[in-house]
Amino acid sequence: MANLSEILEPIANQFRSLGIPEPITHWGHPAMMGIVVVAMGSFVGYTGWQGRLAADKDVAIKNRLDHRKIAPLMFLFIALGYTGGLLSLVMQHQPVMESPHFWTGSTIIVLLTANSLISLTGFGGDKLALRAVHAYLGTTALALMILHAAFGLKLGLSI
Repeated sequence: MANLSEILEPIANQFRSLGIPEPITHWGHPAMMGIVVVAMGSFVGYTGWQGRLAADKDVAIKNRLDHRKIAPLMFLFIALGYTGGLLSLVMQHQPVMESPHFWTGSTIIVLLTANSLISLTGFGGDKLALRAVHAYLGTTALALMILHAAFGLKLGLSI
């Protein structure tokens, strides 16, 4: 079976042929993902928890609606950023699956996908236990993003 780098090489080669400046290839992924994680991630986490914890019912409803609007976009941007990060490594002729940054990113994608599926089921008929699982999975994914960023910075500085 071909490894991930070999599978992505034809796509990476197409991007290489565009003549993208090296600093953008090298630091574009962390810059863009930093914005997504800090701006959208913090908003999604905050509104999610405020939707659960706010004493005022109207405040809770507003936060749940805001969470519901931004969380899918955050997931989309993180999934696209994940793909961009993989391609960036392949474009730079770096091993993909050897980095803890790859594994934390992959784990984040799995956690956010599971969280999305829980949400898309309507929390299994609005079950409180599934709402709690959703909240803690999301929080775990956001916390893991901090470790992921540290691994990414270490990786970026080592290339």
